[in-house]
Amino acid sequence: MDSIPEVESSNSGNISINTGNNNMSSAGTSSPAPSTPSRYENQKRRDWNTFGQYLKNHRPPLSLSRCSGAHVLEFLRYLDQFGKTKVHTLICPFYGHPNPPAPCPCPLRQAWGSLDALIGRLRAAYEENGGKPEANPFGARAVRLYLREVRDLQSKARGISYEKKKRKRPPQQLPALPLPPPGAI
Repeated sequence: MDSIPEVESSNSGNISINTGNNNMSSAGTSSPAPSTPSRYENQKRRDWNTFGQYLKNHRPPLSLSRCSGAHVLEFLRYLDQFGKTKVHTLICPFYGHPNPPAPCPCPLRQAWGSLDALIGRLRAAYEENGGKPEANPFGARAVRLYLREVRDLQSKARGISYEKKKRKRPPQQLPALPLPPPGAI
């Protein structure tokens, strides 16, 4: 899974992060020690900080309250420059081949799965940091449509289908038939 690079800034301490871990112990209290955040929580915090840096470095700088789905799309397009997934163009002879036999000049992009997971983490982080669910720019219709478009484009360009996994249901047990009485056969 591709990680999102942090954007450097001289005043990176301005973003308030609420990781949901309120087990802070202070001197004189006997509360339990804070638990170590999970890998998901750490990644969500890094993604949130990266998006915050993007908003600060935006021209003109944006506040989170003025951020819209269009700004999220700008951010996703910006991240493409750090991608590691080869996405073949229509004129490439390897278009539709999952394992091309030779190198080609097609661009590297962020993989759809990475973008989808990133948006999920940012959507959760937005609400954890005081954003209202109905105003969440990461859940905007334009963002969902963009992700679907990226998925379809990459699916065709790389010859890999992204089909939704079907949930496996446990095999149904047939009712046991009663055994005939001994000697009835």
